[in-house]
Amino acid sequence: MAHLVRPDARYHASYLAAHDELVRESADGQAARDGDGDWQQAPDPTTGFAGLSFTRESLEDPAEFRRLVAARRAEELPETPRPAGRVPCTFLWLVEGEEYLGSFALRHELTPWLLDQGGHIGYRVRPSARERGHGRTGLEQTLELAAEMGMPRVLITCREDNLASRRVIEHVGGVLEDVRGGMRRCWVELGPSPSPDGVRPRP
Repeated sequence: MAHLVRPDARYHASYLAAHDELVRESADGQAARDGDGDWQQAPDPTTGFAGLSFTRESLEDPAEFRRLVAARRAEELPETPRPAGRVPCTFLWLVEGEEYLGSFALRHELTPWLLDQGGHIGYRVRPSARERGHGRTGLEQTLELAAEMGMPRVLITCREDNLASRRVIEHVGGVLEDVRGGMRRCWVELGPSPSPDGVRPRP
């Protein structure tokens, strides 16, 4: 059964195979990384961020792939240096057995651009794993994590013409607020925040 895990080096080969599928699918030869961040980020001396630089070729090296995994897992920590304007983000990989199926990213807060366009959650399912309910499964599990983190509601966006994503967002309870720049902005209510002792009240 498909489930979410933190990034893990055990999915090395499957992750790269998924990347290659996305490259073959894209019109410009670049793999979309809605759920798995960027491989290239310039250093930002104002925040102490050292930068990231990975390529498809460099990630063939298991040591480099482990470095990518470590960077992804560190993103969720508030103290991790990051470029100005970026927020803490929990990266999650949807897997089934030893197969990497896709990536989900849960942003802990919203910048003005994320509020307008990007939302709290970005995700991407590899082409060979689509039409099997994996987007819904991953999104439901990401929302469960958001609730555990005390987020009272989550913004999810998708392109106006992306009918598949629209159906998934509606299925998990997304309610349309508006459309901005071709992006549908939907909110999912997760309930009250946890009490001061960290326990979420039962409905």
